[in-house]
Amino acid sequence: MNFENRMDAGRKLAALLKNFKGEGAVVYALPRGGVVLGAEIAKAIGAPLDLIITRKIGHPYQSEYAIGAVSENGHSVLNKEEVLEIDEKYLTEEAEKQKEEAKRRRLLYLGNRKPVPSKGKTAILVDDGIATGLTMKAAIKELKLHYHPKKIIVAVPVVPKDTAKELESQGVEVVAVDIPETFLGAIGSYYRDFSPVEDDEVIKILRKEAEYDRLFVPAV
Repeated sequence: MNFENRMDAGRKLAALLKNFKGEGAVVYALPRGGVVLGAEIAKAIGAPLDLIITRKIGHPYQSEYAIGAVSENGHSVLNKEEVLEIDEKYLTEEAEKQKEEAKRRRLLYLGNRKPVPSKGKTAILVDDGIATGLTMKAAIKELKLHYHPKKIIVAVPVVPKDTAKELESQGVEVVAVDIPETFLGAIGSYYRDFSPVEDDEVIKILRKEAEYDRLFVPAV
């Protein structure tokens, strides 16, 4: 086991990002698990914490198996090999469904708070680990097209070496505690405690952030 839990992973990751303290970076976490780590990093480097919400597009016959991902603004990334035999109508409808779910979650987690801008700044994208990288690729696309940061750093506790290379080919920097040659097959294999993070925990964490407290307006 590399990490006791997400808080431990966040602290270890924050230690690798200490050079960004006072540099005006913005931390964007992928909910739900990434928010726990994002809060640790934001606190350590004195940066605001916001969300980039992406949703996986599941296989029509096995919904937990991701064949793509989509952001709340509709930017999608697909596994080209996996979708060759998938009905296009299904892909379109499922992408739209997940886009709306991403929007619903933003309202749930953040109310009417406006996104934290990062134009000309460093954006740090945080999750609790990466396997295929589909949701992270969708998040990168969202950041590039809507936030226009100067630099994007993907910060995760663990990512397979080949996936890290794929992400770096998109012009981002990958910072990770562990980049294994041979991936164990599941992110949870690297944690002693990988319990699910619930919505109320995400909301509680966000409300503790000073930037969130200042800007939050409850949804009606």
